[in-house]
Amino acid sequence: MDLLADFLTSDFIGQSVWLWLVFAVVVGALLAFDLGVLHKHDRELGVGESLVLSAFYIAIALVFGAWLWWSMGPTSGMEYFTGYALEKALSIDNVFVISLIFSYFAIPAKYQYRALLWGIIAVLVLRGIMIGLGAALVQQYEWVLYIFGAFLIATGIKMLVMGESEQDVSKNPIVRFLSKRMRVTTELHGSRFFVRKPDPQTGKLARFATPLFLALVVINIADLVFAVDSVPAIFAITTDTYIVFTANIMAILGLRALYFALAAMVHRFEYLKYALAIVLVFIGAKIFWNQIVSKVDPAISLGVTLSLIAGGVLFSLWKTRVAATHETASHGPTTPLPDAIGPRPSARPAGDD
Repeated sequence: MDLLADFLTSDFIGQSVWLWLVFAVVVGALLAFDLGVLHKHDRELGVGESLVLSAFYIAIALVFGAWLWWSMGPTSGMEYFTGYALEKALSIDNVFVISLIFSYFAIPAKYQYRALLWGIIAVLVLRGIMIGLGAALVQQYEWVLYIFGAFLIATGIKMLVMGESEQDVSKNPIVRFLSKRMRVTTELHGSRFFVRKPDPQTGKLARFATPLFLALVVINIADLVFAVDSVPAIFAITTDTYIVFTANIMAILGLRALYFALAAMVHRFEYLKYALAIVLVFIGAKIFWNQIVSKVDPAISLGVTLSLIAGGVLFSLWKTRVAATHETASHGPTTPLPDAIGPRPSARPAGDD
């Protein structure tokens, strides 16, 4: 028992082993419940079910954050919630890109959820590697934080001034490379990533990747690109690797559930990117303030981040609703009203064919 207690309380990447084990158990249970219970069979996830499932994941993330607040203290708790809110908001851009990828590969909605679920397992590893590298750099070379801060400020200003360019998946070098180097079927084979079929040239059985596998690979590559923004941003909030990792993963776990609702109304968040740009500038500037003047109160960081994100969401919803109302008013209703076209003709008798 003493050996077990010593092991659980020993340090692992800045925190006790038991804290990492608790998080691993939570994530493992969520993935097992999701794949093994909720989605045993491939089916399309409706918007309503997507919102309910997303609310469940958000509730789990909030409960986990409350537990961190209780076990690690208010500062760690606020840093977790700030990082979670930031990562959740930044992930809305992921939704647009993922939707483009699925559209390009013609992946039906009933297979998309399982692809996203397996994608999250890869993200756990890839994000873990990136966060581990970032933590090592910050620990060894504290001046790297200045580079993170400058990068975030530059990224935020670029988003404010230039906006975002349209994505063309067909021109993606990864797609071209994989299509040339791998045997790829022209059609889907259910939710399978690989199939065995005769090679057209040799006639022998060979392993072929399906379009679903290519979509999965490109989605994970896209996540790495987005991580270039989100990982420095959360390191600007805290250098605690445990907080950085748990906030990232909790936000991404919930994104998969929210994807189907967001994909249907991502156009309603047109102005959120400007709020996110200001958040990135604020967080980047906070690094310089922390290093040169004094550390900003975590409560202030949380309040500013949540206020900007909430403001961006509410303004986007209001602006797009006003635009839709004006368009309807200027063009009129899409179908004429019954009163405007006179009385309806009576139904023909069943026998008058």
